[in-house]
Amino acid sequence: MNRKTCLAAAVALALCGGAYAQTTGSEVQRNVDQQQRIEQGLQAGQLSAGEAARLEGGQAKIDRMQQNALKDGALSPGEKARIQNAQNAQSRAIYDDRHNAVAGDPASASSQRMQADVRRNVNQQARIEQGVSTGALTKKETAKLEGGQARVAHKEAVAGADGHVGAGEQARVQHSENVQSARVYNKKHNAKVRAGAALQNAPGPANMAA
Repeated sequence: MNRKTCLAAAVALALCGGAYAQTTGSEVQRNVDQQQRIEQGLQAGQLSAGEAARLEGGQAKIDRMQQNALKDGALSPGEKARIQNAQNAQSRAIYDDRHNAVAGDPASASSQRMQADVRRNVNQQARIEQGVSTGALTKKETAKLEGGQARVAHKEAVAGADGHVGAGEQARVQHSENVQSARVYNKKHNAKVRAGAALQNAPGPANMAA
């Protein structure tokens, strides 16, 4: 393969990697935004613990969709459209629950526990998004981490299904969050990087023959 062919291949791969990062990063950023809206609703007393739990169930479904879509290392236009439709439905559900007649008590122990758990979701999703944007996470690694986020959100949904989050329930959620946090760190700091991102630091054309 001559130098021009190598350069063309490198540019094409980098562009593909950039398109992936932009697309997947925007989907994960949407997760961050939705989780922040849930947390804000709890803090403002617009959401009860039970409402937040149901919304976390919706987030779990979206995370699972993202996991399934990315586990083969690709995100097709059809998969992206289905995820966006689910995110749009979730956005409407958050709005409706924050503006209905049901109120929560943000100072209650139950709401405080749910707020802390949702805040952790915001942080974890933001860390994943940062890993996608920098190339520290491959597509399959992102899929696995979104699966982990789905498990955490599902446990939050179960914990608050009766409208109350107890100390023991929060402890179980926090255990899953700690496991997920360690996985995010490990996958962001292992030897794997997205191919397109790796090319950004590759030697220039003049050094390809060396």
